[in-house]
Amino acid sequence: MPLSADRKKQFRALGHNLKPIVTLGDNGLSDGVRAELNRALDDHELIKVKIAVAEREDRKVLLDELAAMPGVELVQQVGKIALLYRANPKPNPKLSNLLR
Repeated sequence: MPLSADRKKQFRALGHNLKPIVTLGDNGLSDGVRAELNRALDDHELIKVKIAVAEREDRKVLLDELAAMPGVELVQQVGKIALLYRANPKPNPKLSNLLR
């Protein structure tokens, strides 16, 4: 289910102070990067991802791949930084960016 505009606004406010956890390079979404993204989303629910690719079209392709991951919602994209959200049914209050 897509996020409402109000929920996205809340997530953007929370994401403002976050640092990028995962950096994507020219190799794209390899299996290792995909595993790290899944781990980070399970732990934190709301994460920033840096897309260190020079070409805008290549960044767009990577963003589409990120948004196509199961349960992942693209909250915001500004330049080379994307804010991603995936709900965790049993979040850890010490790790979740939404519960801290």
